[in-house]
Amino acid sequence: MSDRREDELEQALLEVQSLIESSVAIHRDRSVQERLITTVDINYSTVLDTARELINGATRSIEIVHARRPSVSDQAARQSERAERDLLYGAAEGVCVRLLTIPPLLDEEFVREQFGRERPVAVRVARMPPLQALIVDGSAAFVVAESTVGRRSSVIRVPEVLHTLSTFFQSVWSDAVPAGESIIFGDRDQAALAQRILGALQAGVTDEVAAREQAVSVRTYRRYVAEIMSLLRASSRFQAGVRAAELGLLPLPASSAARPQTGQPDR
Repeated sequence: MSDRREDELEQALLEVQSLIESSVAIHRDRSVQERLITTVDINYSTVLDTARELINGATRSIEIVHARRPSVSDQAARQSERAERDLLYGAAEGVCVRLLTIPPLLDEEFVREQFGRERPVAVRVARMPPLQALIVDGSAAFVVAESTVGRRSSVIRVPEVLHTLSTFFQSVWSDAVPAGESIIFGDRDQAALAQRILGALQAGVTDEVAAREQAVSVRTYRRYVAEIMSLLRASSRFQAGVRAAELGLLPLPASSAARPQTGQPDR
């Protein structure tokens, strides 16, 4: 990531922190503040319970930024981080879950688990300033961040803060690397080949045509397909393509994208 990009993210995070602090100062009326900003005890069990309640109540989307400063890599720290990941399995059916993390905090075991799930969590990796945030349905955010008064933990429903957090998440997500690429497919060349094959499977390209495009024999191509399906734990070629898209390894299928305008009025 370029120095300029890092500076932009640092500035965006500072804006989030500033908005949180100013929102607390502006909403001094206790009834209003309790409705828009709820301070949460920094105690770990309280933080975990708050995150669980928000996740279980989500109806559309859950977006997580997991970029706190890495702690000493001991057993207790790994267990606590695993407990946080497991909360995501409590999300209701149909809720889109995306997890954005930094390389030192990437849980490879958790990423591998997603390849066998009906509703996988999409995981991407990027370099980011320290921030812990959980955004639910775009209407509430649970944020743990440093402030001028120390570490603050709050549930926030202030529209300006939510908008800034969502913009920050989407900006980083669009440039982040899908975690499964290196974990499942190995090095960059292997990942690129797997992506091309998955794209062909998703598009329904015949083996003969796809093999010719990849400059390999049909037999070799079919062996690659079998290996990729096994890695994705997919029972069919189409399922492999769809599962890869759900995991963020490919763009969303064209059928889910907005239809282009034809210039003709709707009838």
